[in-house]
Amino acid sequence: MRISTSQFYESSAANYQRNYAKLIKTNDEASSQVRINTAADDPVGAARLLQLDRQSSMLKQYDTNITSIRNSLGQSESVLNSINNVLQRANELALGAGNAGYTDDERKANATELGKLEEQLYSLMNSRDENGQYLFAGSRTDTAPFVRNADGSYSYQGDQSTLDLQVGDMMSMASSESGWSVFEQALNTSRSQTTLTAPAVDDGRVALSNGQVSGSVSYNDRFRSGEPYTVTFLSSTQFKITDAANNDVTADATNAGTFDPANVGGSMVSFRGVDLRLNINLQPGDTNPDAVIAGHSFQLSAKADTISGTRSPGNPSTAQISGTSIGNQAQYNSTFPNGGAILKFTSATNYELYAQPLTADSKPVGTGTLAGSTASVAGVDFNFTGAPANGDQYVVKVNTHQTQNILDTVSQLRKALEAPVDGSEAASQQLRANLDSAIANLGSGMNQVSTSITSVGARGKTLDIQAETNESLSIANTTTQSSIRDSDPAEVLIRLNLQTTMLQAAQLAFSKISQLNLFNRL
Repeated sequence: MRISTSQFYESSAANYQRNYAKLIKTNDEASSQVRINTAADDPVGAARLLQLDRQSSMLKQYDTNITSIRNSLGQSESVLNSINNVLQRANELALGAGNAGYTDDERKANATELGKLEEQLYSLMNSRDENGQYLFAGSRTDTAPFVRNADGSYSYQGDQSTLDLQVGDMMSMASSESGWSVFEQALNTSRSQTTLTAPAVDDGRVALSNGQVSGSVSYNDRFRSGEPYTVTFLSSTQFKITDAANNDVTADATNAGTFDPANVGGSMVSFRGVDLRLNINLQPGDTNPDAVIAGHSFQLSAKADTISGTRSPGNPSTAQISGTSIGNQAQYNSTFPNGGAILKFTSATNYELYAQPLTADSKPVGTGTLAGSTASVAGVDFNFTGAPANGDQYVVKVNTHQTQNILDTVSQLRKALEAPVDGSEAASQQLRANLDSAIANLGSGMNQVSTSITSVGARGKTLDIQAETNESLSIANTTTQSSIRDSDPAEVLIRLNLQTTMLQAAQLAFSKISQLNLFNRL
């Protein structure tokens, strides 16, 4: 095959340029010690490097999230400890107020301090972080979690969820606290109530407190199954208890229904997980105590659910829910949503009831038509002031009295200490019952807060372990990337020398061959 002079020159130049380019690339690799600069250098290695780079970015984000959560947990723990200190001081005041030597003025002084503690507690529970976000509003961090109602009670405005951040490939952690779980779920020990049924007019001779739940298992399993109970006094030292089916269950009470009316401060009666304080107040001229006490009776039961409703701010009308009542207990028990509801008007008179939260897929649990100013649905009667309009919505909340906000506990204690007691035995006995309730509920609230502090500490420990895991992964990631991307210095230098020698040889060969022609052979 014949090769023209021009072809020879072109071929030699192309080969020289390729070899020179390889030499330049090897020289750059020797300088940077980086083997893969583009995907063409090593397609498989480049793809692996992209995966490792994504993992590295994720590990950096995990580290940022861990720092953010640590800061939030640290602030939350500090606030919770302060709240626990406030509750402990409130508990000390409650215990001190039971001193028989205290006067109304001394109790009012304690009430004044409790008012300051209540304000401090209210402020702490609405604490914000350094970014202005509420710590205890759940995921609604731009909404104040707790508000004071017109009647002095408190309501939670946040939600029950939390803001979760990813801290590992298979782990996420809450960066915020839900005030619902921390402050709203303290067990309410004051869940039972007594109502005088005979005589028709209270003569003040027998006082039976509402009682405190001392054993939740016994209360839920035994007390609730037999209510309402009737407590009938047979004499000044004996009573009988019958359940809703008229079965005699007195044997489940302390001392099978016998008591000493002369006990200072009253007699404590335990019945199916409920502790009640019983006082007999004989009056001057009561020469036959058994005769004047016999026949007194009380109904004992769990507190009935209370329902409240508030209008939504964007309602077309100004109509308000003025009152609610359970009109059909059986229908209420079977139909009404446990977690609250939304009452929505589809016209000026027609309405629908939905379980919260209301979504596009929600279906009504009940419907109805306004009768006068009353809407009846799912066993509950809602009374309105003003005329509702199409599009009105009302948020309905149900208080089952199973739990109680710790702010309400402190507020109720303050009001109990503000009430005058001096000179009234009945008021003194009511105060003791209120103090029993406050002390028990403060203990329940402190337990709930302590549980939350423990949870914060446990999450902090978990973060430490995850941070160490992420650091190990980051080191392994860096090592693996280096093994794929970085060059072997010895191999690069050998290759550089070889390519330099080959290029020099090619130059010399080209120079020699280019001098050859036919006339050299003649």
